[in-house]
Amino acid sequence: RYTVGKITPVPLREVRSNDFGPRARIIMYFPCEGSQYTPPHCSVNFFWKDYCPMVFRNLREMFRIDSADYMMSICGGDSLKELSSPGKSGSIFYLSQDERFVIKTLRKSELKILLKMLPKYYNHVKAYDNTLITKFFGVHRITLKAGKKVRFVVMGNMFCTELRIHRKYDLKGSTQGRSTKKQKINENTTLKDLDLAHAFHVDKSWREALFRQIALDSMFLESQSIIDYSMLLGIHFRAPNHLKAATSHQNTLESSGITSAMDCSVPLHCEDANSSKGFLLVAHEPGTTAGGSHIRGSMVRASEGGYEEVDLVLPGTGRFRVQLGVNMPARARKLLESTDAVEEYDVVLYLGIIDILQEYNTSKRVEHAVKSLKFDPLSISSVDPNLYSKRFVSFLERVFPEQD
Repeated sequence: RYTVGKITPVPLREVRSNDFGPRARIIMYFPCEGSQYTPPHCSVNFFWKDYCPMVFRNLREMFRIDSADYMMSICGGDSLKELSSPGKSGSIFYLSQDERFVIKTLRKSELKILLKMLPKYYNHVKAYDNTLITKFFGVHRITLKAGKKVRFVVMGNMFCTELRIHRKYDLKGSTQGRSTKKQKINENTTLKDLDLAHAFHVDKSWREALFRQIALDSMFLESQSIIDYSMLLGIHFRAPNHLKAATSHQNTLESSGITSAMDCSVPLHCEDANSSKGFLLVAHEPGTTAGGSHIRGSMVRASEGGYEEVDLVLPGTGRFRVQLGVNMPARARKLLESTDAVEEYDVVLYLGIIDILQEYNTSKRVEHAVKSLKFDPLSISSVDPNLYSKRFVSFLERVFPEQD
């Protein structure tokens, strides 16, 4: 509240070079009893540091986030929801009650990388409306009297949707250690590259736009010597008891059958199982759709519909605006192991590039050298940024193959 309240009255302007860097910050002391500038509170005394406030204010404006809504989402009466960490970083994740924003704790090294790359990041997301890269909205630090420091970043939640996300995948394009043990899988598990048994077919023009943007985003990350990033993919399966196989007959699947048809042993619950039609594309009508979280930019033309923009109509659920990485309809295809038959599913996809705060530094070079003695150098995650970028794009091209 203090951060947003202090910067919002300042007239909006273009950012300047002195708005960036570690010196562009606001520091305020928050004593329990309150002060001339701060309210009383029930916690311990602490110092609050707000990094690059003008830059992040402009980024929030860029992504059409209202200041009052932003404060209410994060600082409202409800507490934040703590999430289990999907990675090895040790970071703690929180979700705002309306699920629009994710808060992630940062290591000091990650904060330094973010501040270092922030000018180029700002220019990149400003230039490309449909960038798939993580959207950052604020970076802060709390310092307690004992000297303990907690750094964190506020980001957009790519899975802010009314639809249930049935599967989540973290895809890097590497293979070493990129699978999940079956006994550790539940419906909240974020799966990995080797767990994915589907290919996704999307509209031809959308695929072209998608890979044009993936190429631009990965080139930007390569230019900043960033590795270890991944494509976070969320999948909503439509009408699982009406999924058509390539053999052309209709399969009505019991719940156990649905589970075995997927690529992991996770119960699949679908709120629209009675719908016999997966989805429908219609001309976009402003004001009639459920917008995604902090959507901006415009969707490319759908080759099927011939419309500049399209909406996705889901029977029994609602109408959603389609954009790159948001509410994207697709057909998921899976080759069955015991036969040559292919099962197909109507799906809605959500995707974006995450974990972009790891440089290819000396420790990563050492990690590459050590692991290369034991494993195929091309299979490990820690590789040169140029190779990482090429492998990342190449893997995704197999996940989203061209239509026959």
